[in-house]
Amino acid sequence: MSSTITGKVWVFGDDIDTDVLAPGLYMKGSLELLASHCLESVDSDFASSVAEGEIVIAGENFGIGSSREQAAQVLKHLGIKAIIAKSFGGIFFRNALNYGLVALTSDELGQIKPGDRVSIKAATGELIHIDENTQLNCDLLPPGLLNMVEAGGLVPHLQQILSQQAEKGK
Repeated sequence: MSSTITGKVWVFGDDIDTDVLAPGLYMKGSLELLASHCLESVDSDFASSVAEGEIVIAGENFGIGSSREQAAQVLKHLGIKAIIAKSFGGIFFRNALNYGLVALTSDELGQIKPGDRVSIKAATGELIHIDENTQLNCDLLPPGLLNMVEAGGLVPHLQQILSQQAEKGK
């Protein structure tokens, strides 16, 4: 992934579970309704204030809990481009990548505050804390997963592969 993601950050602590991201009470409603309640029990302003291109910074176990893929889907729907956490719930981590969200881990997030701006180069694991003019490091994703995220997620990536194969078969 050669692109850089730059944006304002939202900072959350440890153990943000999938029921906080996609509350079960709203699961039968539309994606818009579900997204409007994303993280409301932690930050009641998040869903109404988050803007396209912003980034989530979190502590340990972000996305723990159920396997509901909507937890990643609502973040993508709200415009989040990347999530950097100390650690992720395993199924959430894969769901985030499947939806085309950059999801990276780092132990160097302590000094980032809500509203700060960061720049992320997923391919190199560089995380620039713009407000502090410091470089932090993230763990790298395998190139295949980076390609999938850059394509927009699992389905667009598979469509891209099928299209390329079809072109070769002509």
